[in-house]
Amino acid sequence: MTTLVNRPKAGLLVIDVQNGVVDHAHERDKVVANISALVDKARAADVDVVWIQHNNDEMPRDSPQWQYVPELERRDSEALVQKEYGDSFEGTDLESVLLARGIGRLFVTGAQTDECIRSTLHGAIARGYDATLVGDAHTTEDLSAYGAPTPDKVIAHTNLYWNYHRAPGRTAGTVKTEEVDFTV
Repeated sequence: MTTLVNRPKAGLLVIDVQNGVVDHAHERDKVVANISALVDKARAADVDVVWIQHNNDEMPRDSPQWQYVPELERRDSEALVQKEYGDSFEGTDLESVLLARGIGRLFVTGAQTDECIRSTLHGAIARGYDATLVGDAHTTEDLSAYGAPTPDKVIAHTNLYWNYHRAPGRTAGTVKTEEVDFTV
């Protein structure tokens, strides 16, 4: 269990599912549908959904590329964290958002697998959170032209290594969308 004191709740992180990030992502529609199902499941279970939104020169605030995909709608009551780095904790108010809600266990979804997803998972574990990756609810674009593996291999490898990741007093792991249980 989490090493954070008085953090009994779970939270769902939806990272960077923005037009400019997932427009050409691997299995985009399937992944977005899984994230949408998880958002619905979290809301039904009264679990906080925390939306993370990346800002950079290619996706300036309020631009069409910066917007979340139209299939996903954030409620006004749900936290929105703006970020500029891969790790959703770095230079943001994510930690204070999670603290205020008593969240110590995270379910991580979104994009991109090989940057923001991995960075946030490691950032969470290093900060004392339990961090579960939803294996069929994250994606990335094809960067194989730059020497990276193809997206299916990046995703499969990330799911594999995160399933076996461990840290003292914290849990990690990988689950599928239909296996997510916010109450455990």
